[in-house]
Parts: sequence; structure tokens; C-alpha cells
Amino acid sequence: MVGIDEVTFRTLGYYYFPNWNIATLLLVLMPVAIVMSVLFSVIVSSRVGDVRSASSFGIFMLFPLLGIYLLSETSIITLDVNSLLIISGIILAVDVALFYVSTATFRREEILTKWK
Repeated sequence: MVGIDEVTFRTLGYYYFPNWNIATLLLVLMPVAIVMSVLFSVIVSSRVGDVRSASSFGIFMLFPLLGIYLLSETSIITLDVNSLLIISGIILAVDVALFYVSTATFRREEILTKWK
């Protein structure tokens, strides 16, 4: 961001970063996406039989974020502050649902005794 600010300051006359889109992305969307990733990993690890399988299923966590990226690249959605807050709210709702599913499916003792 500092490099982009140095290059674009002469053209724009102001520093482009940080702006509200980046602030919303970094302070709101990314934390709820990270929580979703951890909860998804807990659910997957409690349902599969070994570490390699759990690692392989981790790629499915990227699909919602890849979908957001593809929708923005095809101009179906715009990534302004309002849409980022709406996406964050949807992911937060998914986080709450995944939290209840992960607490119901996670059995620590079974994972510790069965995984090799």
C-alpha cells in the first residue's frame, strides 16, 4: 500500500490507501472469513479419518471466497463498503451456524485415539 501511495500520489494528489473499502475488508470481512475457515476445519477434522484427508478437504473452504472474487470480476457485484458489509453479515451468519455444527460434531478424545 505504501508503494502504491508513493506512485499514485503525484497523479491523484492524495494518498489512495487506506480507504474505506480496504478498512472494511481488513477489519470486518477478513476476521469473519478467518473464523469461518477455522470452524470449517474443525468440522472437517472431526469427520475424516486421517490428517491428509482433513488437509485435502480444506480446499473447499476457498469456494465461497472464490465465488465472491468471481462475482466481482464479472461485475455482477461491486466490492464497495455496503456490499462488503452485506457479505460480512452473510459470512457472520454462516459462522454462527458452523459454530453450532462444530460444537456438536467435535469429539476430541475420538480424534486423539483414532488418528495416527
